[in-house]
Amino acid sequence: MAMIVGWVVMSVCFGTVILFGAVGETITEKAGNLNLGTPGIMCMGGAFGFAATCIYETHVDKPNAFVCILIGLTSAFIMGMVGGLIFSFLTTTLRVNQNVVGLTLTIFGVGLSKFVAQYALPKGGVVTKVDFANKVFSKRIPIHLGPIGDLFFSYGFMVYLAIIIAIIATWFLNRTRTGLNLRAVGENPGTADAAGINVTKYKYLATCIGSGITALGGLYYVLDFNDGTWATADGNAIEAVAWLSVALVIFIRWKPINAIWGAYLFGICYWAYNYFPKITGIKVNTDLTMMLPYVVTIIVLIVTSIKQKKDNQAPASLGLSYFREDR
Repeated sequence: MAMIVGWVVMSVCFGTVILFGAVGETITEKAGNLNLGTPGIMCMGGAFGFAATCIYETHVDKPNAFVCILIGLTSAFIMGMVGGLIFSFLTTTLRVNQNVVGLTLTIFGVGLSKFVAQYALPKGGVVTKVDFANKVFSKRIPIHLGPIGDLFFSYGFMVYLAIIIAIIATWFLNRTRTGLNLRAVGENPGTADAAGINVTKYKYLATCIGSGITALGGLYYVLDFNDGTWATADGNAIEAVAWLSVALVIFIRWKPINAIWGAYLFGICYWAYNYFPKITGIKVNTDLTMMLPYVVTIIVLIVTSIKQKKDNQAPASLGLSYFREDR
């Protein structure tokens, strides 16, 4: 029982990283923007959020927990918005190909995070740890109800924050006029424009806010999941995990509420190589089990394509630049 609980707890912790990324990317894609720069933005959020908290606790004799949280979240979110602004300017204003911009943004974000680690942090960025920030961000709820209770109260506050954001995003997209306008922009920007909706504004805001949420995943990875430690190789580690967020968006069929259980399922599949052999005694190939999230995504994509149900499809104008002259 304890082994299974440990598996689930680790899956939730891991899944929270991609939950932030999936919700942020879903909001972006609902506006018709396919941002493949998600890994780079997550790296930027992790690196700059880490740097800000590191500078704060290094230069303050008695750091305050609330201020530390505020600095970390704000720094990561702003850097994510900066990444989203770069993407929006190039794809919405200059109408550059979204796939090219996204992949370039990933390369830029990973490189920028390594630069920050190497030149802007103490000890040359080889290995740096923020003990106070890690303690604050990873502090668990002091409730002990046995193994079952550990399933719900063994996490830092950002796990619950990710769930709340997913719920709010679902309510926003389905229950508010602004959310419905955003979805209209993603489905048919020409019709939305004719109805008086400012397509450019919606695309900019959705991408910037979505990217800000994505960046929080990088912050959580560094300050909680990775025990508050940043090493020069962490940029590549965050990038690898972030690609799962892009896959998760397809898996959840562009519905943020599904990202909650979908992210944890991805976590269970990802960590199967470590826990499954111990529980069952059956040896499994590590590389094959780590492929499970992608295999599941492919299966879901095939099934939804066969059914051709409108609610399960991507926004009609996803990845396409809008030319008002072609309306």
